[in-house]
Amino acid sequence: MKIDPKEMTELMAAQATPRLDIYVGIHKALRACMADALLSAGRMDPDDENDVAQVSQRVLALLDFCAAHLQHENEFIHTAIEARAPGGSAAVTHEHQEHEQTITELREMVAELNGRPGTARASAALDLYRRLALFVAHNFQHMHTEETALSAVLWSRYTDAELESIHQALVSSIPPDELMREVRWIVPFMNPAERTAMLSDMQRHAPAPAFAAVIDMVRPHLKDPEWLKLARSLALPPVPGLVGYQ
Repeated sequence: MKIDPKEMTELMAAQATPRLDIYVGIHKALRACMADALLSAGRMDPDDENDVAQVSQRVLALLDFCAAHLQHENEFIHTAIEARAPGGSAAVTHEHQEHEQTITELREMVAELNGRPGTARASAALDLYRRLALFVAHNFQHMHTEETALSAVLWSRYTDAELESIHQALVSSIPPDELMREVRWIVPFMNPAERTAMLSDMQRHAPAPAFAAVIDMVRPHLKDPEWLKLARSLALPPVPGLVGYQ
C-alpha cells in the first residue's frame, strides 16, 4: 500500500471527533530525550573524563530507548497496520531498518570516543555530536510521518477501543524497569491534560506502591506550577511548603 500524503491529510481532517493517538505520548518523550542527549553532546568537555562518561551514558541510554521503541512499533503497531492495510507500513519499516543501523554506528562512535586519550577526543566528540544531530533530525521527520500518515491508516481501519487494546498489549509487554524509564520522559513533557489523563488511569488501575513510585520519580522533573495542576487534578496530598496548593 502506498501512502498518499494528500489522501491522508484529507482523511485526518474529516475526523468528526478527536481519535485516540497512540503516538503522541511516547513521541513527546523521545523528542525530549533526543534533545537532551544532543544538547549534552554539544556542550561536552572532551578533556573532562567525568563529563565524557556522563554524556556517553546519556547518549547510550537514548540509543537503548530508541532501539526498544523501534521493536515495540514493529511488533505491535506495524503488525496491526499490515493486518488491515497490507503494505501500509512498508516505507516506515524501511526507515526503522536505517535507524537500527545508525544506532549501531552511534554506539560504536561512543566507544571510539571513550577509547581515545584525552588530548585526542575533540574530533571524536564533534563527529559524535554531528552524527547524533542527523539521527535526531531524521527521527523528528519520521515521527511526524507516523503521527500523520500512519495514524490516518490506523484510524480508518480500527476503532478507538481496538487501538486501546493494541496499545495496552504493547505497554504490558514492556519490562517494569524499562517502563519506568519511559515514564520518566513521557510524563514531564506532556501537556497538563495529557499528564492528568495518563496518571489518573494509572491511579485507578495500578497498585498504590507502583503509582507512588511513578509520582516520586516524575515530581523532580516538573516545575512547581505543573506539579500544582497535576496534584489538584489527582487529589494528591498537599506538599509542605509549596505555595499555591489548596
